[in-house]
Amino acid sequence: MNVLKRNVELGLLIVRVLTGIIFLVHGISKFQGGIAGTQGFFQSVGIPTFLAPIVGGLEIVGGIALILGLFTRIAGIVLAIVIVGALLTAKMGQPFMMGTEFDYLVLFASLQMALAGSALLSLDSVIFGKKTRGENRRLAEN
Repeated sequence: MNVLKRNVELGLLIVRVLTGIIFLVHGISKFQGGIAGTQGFFQSVGIPTFLAPIVGGLEIVGGIALILGLFTRIAGIVLAIVIVGALLTAKMGQPFMMGTEFDYLVLFASLQMALAGSALLSLDSVIFGKKTRGENRRLAEN
């Protein structure tokens, strides 16, 4: 793999793992001290309370999936949907600066994972034999 392709894969790996950590921590925080606090917040912004454990669970499972590189594209789609839901409900009307800029950044990182995936050091590549972009091109050229 040439240097440019390796750097692209390394960049995607870093985005994948750090985005996964962010979602994992946010998901765990929804359950700390019991889910009732998160349900109360959901109710205060007009989100049905039954969604609190679902959203928290999706953030935990999706975060772990990104960290491990397992079903990366699916995890990216699911987590992007979670963030869009937050932006359209809990974050609605908040300013961009000091408000929603972090949410948009995490949304874009999730969309990047959904669109590009990340094969370097991923379980997807081990289990499903997915190659990095450079390896795929070399195989196609031969």
